[in-house]
Amino acid sequence: MTTTVPGVSEDTNLDAACTTVAAEVPRTDGKASLLLAFNGVVLAGLTGAANTGLPAVTTVVGAATVLTLGAAAVLLLLVVRPRLQGTDRASFPYWASLDDDTIRTSMRADARPARIRGLSGIALRKHRQLKRAVDLSLAALALLLIAAASALI
Repeated sequence: MTTTVPGVSEDTNLDAACTTVAAEVPRTDGKASLLLAFNGVVLAGLTGAANTGLPAVTTVVGAATVLTLGAAAVLLLLVVRPRLQGTDRASFPYWASLDDDTIRTSMRADARPARIRGLSGIALRKHRQLKRAVDLSLAALALLLIAAASALI
């Protein structure tokens, strides 16, 4: 059940929602960039260790680690990949397809609900991919520990 808060207007809530949702997109991009850098460093280190005469078990587990980190990197790249569909009627890709008069007409309507919906969808997709990439990165680190342990045996 929704309750109405006295003194809080719909405009205030729409503005707050726009601000909140708009901040989520760059947050996920920043996190994805940091994880991409981390995964890149680990992949570079594994590449350097690949031809050093490691035991077969270590090599197999190391290969699984590289594949897992590669999958995480793909997800992270998808997080930062621009989505340029302009179907939400409140985004620059949509506006780019309009003529001047249609843009003026569209500016007379309150586009905040469409903007909130569109940005929420983008942010949700990015967060889901980021979560999967973190899970894969953690799995790769576990595999790396197993590879390291098998090299010591």
